[in-house]
Amino acid sequence: MKVCGRYIYLICLSLYSVISLAQNKLNNVIDEVVWVIGDDAILKSEVEKHRLQFGSSLSGNPYCVIPEQLAIQKLFIHQAAIDSIEVTDADVNPYVENEVNEKILLAGSKEKLEEYMQMTMTQIREEFFDQYKNELTMRKMREKLTEDVKATPAEVRRYFKDLPEDSLPLIPTQVEVQILVQQPRIHIEEIDRVKNTLREYAERVNSGTTSFSTLARLYSEDTASARQGGEMPYMGRGELDPGFASVAFGLTDPAKVSKIAQSEFGFHIIQLIDKRGDKIKCRHILKRPEIKQEDIDTAMIHLDSIADHIRREIVSFEEAVRVVSDDKDTRNNHGILSNTKMNEMTGDRETTTRFEMGELSTLSPELARVVSTLEVGEISKPFTMINSKGKTVCAIAKLKNRINSHRANMAEDFQILKASVEAEKKQKVILDWIKEKQRTTYIRINPDWRDCDFQYPGWIK
Repeated sequence: MKVCGRYIYLICLSLYSVISLAQNKLNNVIDEVVWVIGDDAILKSEVEKHRLQFGSSLSGNPYCVIPEQLAIQKLFIHQAAIDSIEVTDADVNPYVENEVNEKILLAGSKEKLEEYMQMTMTQIREEFFDQYKNELTMRKMREKLTEDVKATPAEVRRYFKDLPEDSLPLIPTQVEVQILVQQPRIHIEEIDRVKNTLREYAERVNSGTTSFSTLARLYSEDTASARQGGEMPYMGRGELDPGFASVAFGLTDPAKVSKIAQSEFGFHIIQLIDKRGDKIKCRHILKRPEIKQEDIDTAMIHLDSIADHIRREIVSFEEAVRVVSDDKDTRNNHGILSNTKMNEMTGDRETTTRFEMGELSTLSPELARVVSTLEVGEISKPFTMINSKGKTVCAIAKLKNRINSHRANMAEDFQILKASVEAEKKQKVILDWIKEKQRTTYIRINPDWRDCDFQYPGWIK
């Protein structure tokens, strides 16, 4: 399936090349202004470019949908300039780098991506930069317009009361999980072996025998960056593990390899690529010490004894977590797992203790399989899992609560209903704002482009 997906992607990239060539031809002929919004013009070539790229994903006539979308974008961006809302290069660059890295990965190499898109890497980055800067500017402007929108408990109650039962959001089955984690012992001899291996890599790079990128592709255990020769996107100090950041931000010479850095992920050597403001771009090679099966067995026996003590009520799960768990993310929270995700209705990031089973499986397939077999209050047998840092750990879990699939109600789902009310209120604020801008902004649409059923009536005066 992955191979098939890649071939499909290459076909899409080939199509993008044709689109780019077609766009070049369009730009070489006399263009036409089809819409005017204030001081900004929307060109026919601009609409054609978006139609060729995104037309298949649009519902409705693309010659109506696309110029309207571009017009709304221009309204937001113009207002953002008036309100001094700024999107910096540092805001945009991570999105650009992630997009570029993903496309390089799918294409196979930078050279193949340039070939398929018929652009240099600089041009590719510039195109994505403009796209993401406009998107982020619109997002910030929308957030500013709706930042004071809140829903009171009374409004939520009215919303719930007036909504037909079959229109209430359907909440999938959710679980709340506690976990106690132990890291199997890692022998000092194994740590020394990993460090010596990294020192050997560093010597090969410093002596010019082998490139850092080649070694990263061959040996780094960070599979995502290894495909890119160990290259990571621009990142700030706060986005990196402290142990990694202290070494990486101390680098000044791109020709040299760092000393060995230890992080929660393992051990690294790092090579500087570039510094831009408070962001750094670098390559790294990650190696993790191997854990012996006998040490996993020892940890599992210890956890089995702890689980037995909990079942016999000699100690509570919460107390056991506080005393012996090696997972700092849950140790101070009674072992309860937290789920941070984007609320699709409001666009806000929220943290909850509830997981849908699919979300739990994404976090840890091993943990999800264990939890799916537990009754509420039951303690699992010891099991192994790969944690968020990519390390093998041993654990026991407790199913704290299961909320079966149901229609949203005030008792259990107040925050979800509140988010629904706030989303509706925010949408009304945006709609009213667009109507006001349509009324007060100079708008001219070419007569041949007026016969449309627009999403926001009011463009034609």
